[in-house]
Amino acid sequence: MAKTPPRPFTVLARQRITPNMLRLTLGGESMATFPADQPSAHIKLVFPRPGEERNTMRTYTVRSQRDGEIDVDFVLHEDGGPASTWAANAQPGDTILIAGPGPVKRLPEDADWNLLIGDMTSLPAIGANLERLSANAKGRAIIEITSEADIQAFDLPPGMRIDWLINPHPGSDSEHLLNALKDSEWLPGKPGIWVACEFSAMRKLRRHLIDERGVDKREMYISSYWKLGTSEDGHRKFKQQDAASEERQGA
Repeated sequence: MAKTPPRPFTVLARQRITPNMLRLTLGGESMATFPADQPSAHIKLVFPRPGEERNTMRTYTVRSQRDGEIDVDFVLHEDGGPASTWAANAQPGDTILIAGPGPVKRLPEDADWNLLIGDMTSLPAIGANLERLSANAKGRAIIEITSEADIQAFDLPPGMRIDWLINPHPGSDSEHLLNALKDSEWLPGKPGIWVACEFSAMRKLRRHLIDERGVDKREMYISSYWKLGTSEDGHRKFKQQDAASEERQGA
């Protein structure tokens, strides 16, 4: 994450994209310190803890950006954490502290075809990547969503398609995305691969891509955005342990 200190952003507008996805438009004077062309970059929403040294921070994605404002999409949960709970109640004029942005994670531009895999937490980043594709791009996206009502419309190149997978209980089936990938066609040529989802699902997808598809892990973006049953702080520890394990294995 870029070492840009937290600064206040103002809620400019709110829009319910689908039943389980809310979009907030954020802007204000702090956009003067926000670099251009950041869709798909990570930002940190900062929630001060009164009386404590450490703040609560939650990671989100810049869905889109225009002059003086950015859009951030939030998955809404009945038992949501501090960020989704704040977003559900946020109204124009409210403020939030934001740090970042961090590095932009995008599909490579020299790929012969593209493969994007994720769930609703990574749908904002997937959408940002899909909207940057050239008119002759080909490939597919495999996206797990909570309900059919959460399907979003994208203006795709003719050679791209989206397979929408319905799972009313996110994280309950760590092989849902994997099985869909196994059933899909693997196109010839060099793939551009972008994967982000729940931790256990990510690990199974990674092993399949490396062991069965022969993909070099250095030539794909693959990450977990959350872990079932843990907070973001707990998930971060699992990610650190996993990264250390992968480094020891050399795979």
